[in-house]
Amino acid sequence: MKKKILIISGGISKERLISLDTGKQVAKELRKNGYQIKICEPNFRLLDTIKSFKPNIIFNALHGQFGEDGYIQTILETTNIPYTHSGVISSAIAMNKELSKKIFIKNKILTPKYLLYSFEETKSQLIKKIKKKLKFPVVIKPINEGSSVNVFICTKFNILKNLKFLQEYKKIIIEEFIPGREIQAAIIGQQKLGAIELKPKRKFYDYQAKYNPKAKTEHIIPVNLSKEKYNKLMDIALRTHKLIGCKGVTRSDFKYHNNKFYLLEINTQPGMTKLSLVPEIAAYQGICFIELIRLILKDAKTNK
Repeated sequence: MKKKILIISGGISKERLISLDTGKQVAKELRKNGYQIKICEPNFRLLDTIKSFKPNIIFNALHGQFGEDGYIQTILETTNIPYTHSGVISSAIAMNKELSKKIFIKNKILTPKYLLYSFEETKSQLIKKIKKKLKFPVVIKPINEGSSVNVFICTKFNILKNLKFLQEYKKIIIEEFIPGREIQAAIIGQQKLGAIELKPKRKFYDYQAKYNPKAKTEHIIPVNLSKEKYNKLMDIALRTHKLIGCKGVTRSDFKYHNNKFYLLEINTQPGMTKLSLVPEIAAYQGICFIELIRLILKDAKTNK
């Protein structure tokens, strides 16, 4: 009997198109390998769809708000059907950059210094605070978005111009800018999968650099690090994965500067598109796309 997999993709976040692409790629690969697949949106008919289709496992292909922040996971918990990736609490923590940073700092994991801004302070107060606590340039970004949506590198002269793009958020995070190499490390289950370095042609590895083929970001694998440094990188990624209680696959984003790894964030539902990094890392390790998906599905069996 064919195993039935329900794939949830789309949604209403700013990463909707990436989610649809992830769902499409995963569905295509599973169908080729004999699985019975149904793709659905996370709408008001979701529970009815689950009830009628009766899947063995639910593959959560959502990205961004409502998809990887604990919201959809809370709904899926009511079905008693295994679902992929992290559960409610770990998803909520990882998506919230303020909460996750507090955990990094508490556990002595190096991360850029930061402050919060809620648009209630005057702009001059903000600039004074940045000069005192962080210094320019800084990175400004929403607390709860993924895929580098609405992330800007700012100097004292352009921060006010860029802040207007973030006014829809109640609170944003402002980080010290760490120069250096962009390196990302992936974990699957409780195992180290591998790492990749990125050399974007753009100012940094932003949304366009991630998903627009014309951006021509250079992917470097294997990463040019000593064995000792590489092991340290992967140790931090695995430790972070475990600290937050993640399941399935995660990708941790780092900056490497002055022989130090700065953890920027951990992503609990990395993309599975043709340009996504985790499938590329897996392929380098000899794990083809369907095998990677099967590993994610296997880990979902114990996910609660």
